[in-house]
This record gives sequence, C-alpha cells and structure tokens, in this order.
Amino acid sequence: MKILLKVIYSISLFINFPSALRLRKTIIANFRQKNMLHFFNKKNKSTSILITIDNDQLFINEKNVEFPINKNSIIEYFGEPSKIIGNAIYWQNLGISTNLLSNGLINHLSLHTDHNPMETKSIAEQKPFFKGKVIIDGVEVNKKCFDHVTMRKYEVKHFTYTGKKSPCLISIAYNEIYDKNVYKPELEKNKYEIEKLNEALIEFSDFGFKLAIIQELMYNKNLLKPKFDLFEFVECFEKRHINVEKEGYKPIPEVTQYFKDLPIPKKYAPEITEIYQDGGNDIYTQLLRFGGGCENFWNINNIEDAKHFLNLKKAVLCYAKDNIIDELNHIGIQAEWL
Repeated sequence: MKILLKVIYSISLFINFPSALRLRKTIIANFRQKNMLHFFNKKNKSTSILITIDNDQLFINEKNVEFPINKNSIIEYFGEPSKIIGNAIYWQNLGISTNLLSNGLINHLSLHTDHNPMETKSIAEQKPFFKGKVIIDGVEVNKKCFDHVTMRKYEVKHFTYTGKKSPCLISIAYNEIYDKNVYKPELEKNKYEIEKLNEALIEFSDFGFKLAIIQELMYNKNLLKPKFDLFEFVECFEKRHINVEKEGYKPIPEVTQYFKDLPIPKKYAPEITEIYQDGGNDIYTQLLRFGGGCENFWNINNIEDAKHFLNLKKAVLCYAKDNIIDELNHIGIQAEWL
C-alpha cells in the first residue's frame, strides 16, 4: 500500500495535483472496503447454526436432516465447502467438517470447538471454531464439558486432545446399531475366519502402514473382502463375549489381532497410489469404537513397507512419527501432515 501511494505521488508531479489526490482517495477507499469484506468473510458465521436432536430427529436450523446423507444435500445446509481433501470436507468459516464414507454418503458431523494440534500446527490456521448451539431433547449442550450421549439413532461425543481439559471436537454421528428399523440379513458365522491364501502376499514390517493400506484396499477401493464391521465381528466371535460398549474405549485385542493376521495379496500393490490418514477413517473407527481421533496406537514408525508400493506417490498423515514425513519425501513420495 505504501509503495502504491508513492507511485501516486510521483504521478502527481506530472499531472494535475487535485486529480492525483482524488485517485489516492479512491484507491484507499477501495483498499479499506476490500479488507473489510475480507474481515467479514473470515468472521465466524457458525453462531447462526443451531443443531437440534429431538425424539431421534436431527435438525439443522430447524430443517430436518436424515443421516446418512449425500454430499450435495449437506451442502444445502452449510453452503459450498471451503476445501475438500481426500474424503474430508471442511466448512472452515463454520468450524465444521465431515468425511465421505466409501459409499459416498455422510453419517456424521465434526464440530471443531477448540484447537486440535492433530489438525493444524497453529490456532490461527484452524480458526474460526464452532460457536453455534447444540440442543438435545430441549437441553443445550455445554461444549466445554458434557457426557457422551447415546440415543437410538444418534450419538453425540466429545474428543479431547491429550493434555487439554475441554474438548477440541464434538461429533454428531448416525448410530445404525440402535436403529431397529434397519434390516440386517442373517450373518454367516464364519465370515471373519481368515483363510490361508495360495498366492503371493505382502510382508509388512509396520502395523500402522498396513492399516493405511487396508483403508485404501478394503474401504476406499472395495478390493479386500469381507469389509470389516466391528459389530458383525463381535457377533461372530465365539471364543468370548466382547462388550463393545464397555471395551470400546481402547483397542479390543481380538480386533487388532484380526488386522495383524489379515493377509494382503501382492496383486493389489499396484492399486495403491496414495494413502490418507484421518481419525474418521473407517479402519480406525472399527479398531476403536469410542476413539478421540488423537490416539497414537497406529502410528507409522518406519517407511520400510513403502518399497512394496511402487505407484505410491502421495501420503497425507496424522498417525506417524515426526520423521516419517521427511523420509517419505526423501524417497519421492509427496507427504504432508493432515
């Protein structure tokens, strides 16, 4: 701006001074208007958002919403997203995000109420936070402190980053297992018995890396079968009774072991062109029912397994040791933090 005014002053030496003065005033006025518009565009707009759950019905600003919902429908409520990264959709001016499931639908909302270092390094990058209201059966949720609420059709949970007292995120999710109207076909009892494959397999050295690959092959590309479902697995498991509601606050050993033992055929390696970690990925929500999204159970500790995936060119990570990003970039895989 200072440089521009100096240019105007120089011009004024050669043209009528009043004309240069009017030009200067016009430029300053336009500059201020542009910056004010930028300020209001950055201003938190989520204060106008009212999310209500009443008698198992979800409403956004008094309009009924039925989860699961497609992307175009949710845009009608929040407007065009500010950015889309992989399967993650962000309305940053509202402090709201969500993720597309492998079937292209959306079954949850994430309301960002405070800084989450897993999302961004600085508070300024993540602002504005969600400042709207959440009301459940007539009672407004205290966004800084509340218990998980589980209903027949919806769950409202808070996630707190390690070392913080108040939640950094509130999740409102469709809870299909409580919806008695959902028809579920009879389950094959041997559905999750791992069969020995008579073909070349990938030998993994890092469990976190393997999980990122399973997310791509099982949930994103539908190549690995069966598509793992925690509640189906628990129903089929006969060695002991697994109580998900009590045990789901930490990884269930039998579920973790299933994925450790799961064979990955080498024929699928060329299908991997990118990996994208997010706390809302299907693989992590199956491994940890009531996770906060900030765990380190599945960190990638080394990149030895990258050698199996010659077409892997990009990686967006949130579960990895600090050195992994640099090491992946060093071998030609474009890597960044989520």
